[in-house]
Amino acid sequence: MGPLTQLLITPVVSAALIALLPSAQSRLIRSVALAGSGLALILSWWLLGDFDSSSAAIQFKEVVPWNPRLGTAYAVGVDGIALSMLLLATLLCFVALLASASIQKQQKGYYLLVLLLESSMLGVFMAQDWSLFYVFWELTLIPLFFLIDRWGGKNRHGAALNFVLYTMGGSVFMLLSLLVLFDTLPGHSFAMDQMSAGAKQLTEHKQVLIFLGFLVGFGVKMPIFPIHGWLPLAHVEAPSPISILLSGILLKMGAYGLIRAAQMLPEAVITLQGVLVALALVSLIYGGLLAWRQWDLKKMIAYSSVGHMGVVLLGIATLNISGLTGAVLQMMAHGLVAGASFLLIGLLYERTHTRNINDYSSLLRITPRFAFFTTLAFVAAVGIPGTFGFVAELHALIGGFERWGWLVVVLSLSIMISAAYAIRTIGRLFTGPSHSQMQEIEDLRPTELAAASMLSLGILLLGIFPAPALQLVSASVEQLSGLFAGHF
Repeated sequence: MGPLTQLLITPVVSAALIALLPSAQSRLIRSVALAGSGLALILSWWLLGDFDSSSAAIQFKEVVPWNPRLGTAYAVGVDGIALSMLLLATLLCFVALLASASIQKQQKGYYLLVLLLESSMLGVFMAQDWSLFYVFWELTLIPLFFLIDRWGGKNRHGAALNFVLYTMGGSVFMLLSLLVLFDTLPGHSFAMDQMSAGAKQLTEHKQVLIFLGFLVGFGVKMPIFPIHGWLPLAHVEAPSPISILLSGILLKMGAYGLIRAAQMLPEAVITLQGVLVALALVSLIYGGLLAWRQWDLKKMIAYSSVGHMGVVLLGIATLNISGLTGAVLQMMAHGLVAGASFLLIGLLYERTHTRNINDYSSLLRITPRFAFFTTLAFVAAVGIPGTFGFVAELHALIGGFERWGWLVVVLSLSIMISAAYAIRTIGRLFTGPSHSQMQEIEDLRPTELAAASMLSLGILLLGIFPAPALQLVSASVEQLSGLFAGHF
């Protein structure tokens, strides 16, 4: 059994152990879940130690044929981009479980579903066979539906159904593109490397049609304008730990899939480059303006994600090294920032039962630890120098300027909008006159402080010392940009 398979089954084994435990053993169930997720986190970082970052080749590869007639196989492996997403996913899953202490009803089912969700998400990032990728992609829907539907807010049933219908609707387009591509290839294989080799032989028109299907399928999950409608409702109604996973990892699955589709269909991406940059720029401004209008804290963070993923799409659309590097770094940075934001706002909501900014005031004196980490998260979301978001947005900005010149001033405008609502939120939450009903709010507990510290350290350390992240993804990004280099 290879290291990737060990990582993949670790959460599943923990879920199976939880299934065997009595429901009354709530502390033991939580301990097993944390141990399983913590072990997965350790295994992913162990992979980083053995990973050759100077090579763009797929590493730790395992291939077991399933159905040779259909060309399907259990094929897993990672390059620098995939490994960065594995590291992010295992970290955020562990943080989400740490933040789940407030879940008191049906704990056994909750922790079991979170662990199954973690395994499904890891499978998406390590799959090297498109049929396996699609299976893991769809498997994420099952635990997410029940996690939102059973443990969500007042409108949880509608939010869960809305999320599943949106995602399944997008998946239909992705599946059609895969089947059409499979049928046009003489080898009839779902292996990613064979599909990539065969797809490059297709005409530009066929590549464009197939890529459009991928764009819809992955664009729903990212999400990009105008197929983002599931996002605000799902984030608001989901339990706060699940919002960490939705924003921190699920959105990155869409961006990661789009990068893999671009790698497979380079002619289509070059042809549709104008469409991609237009969608990116609209998402940047639209997401920022909607976030600025919100008084509900979770809705504000949810809409800001549309703008931040617009930066990812902009970086992908540049098709050059700087822009693609910015896209991958932004995926990592947004995962940390959004995870920290939803973690802290969720914990604050548990204490106050309100998400309206106007209900808060002067929390700096009452909850100084909350104030510090929340301020850091909002500042990092703007991309202030010294945070990881700055490194990512700077690369995207440079890549965009190399490709389109002053058109990328729109990115600067979206950053200004982000700064406006971030400063407003910080001011409303932590300054002003004291509200009597806010005097008894408890500050961060030790486990909550540990979870917030893990994400905040990632934001700051990678912002000040970005070399390890750049080194991890550079070889894979250079190989990807090389596919487009001869066209410009």
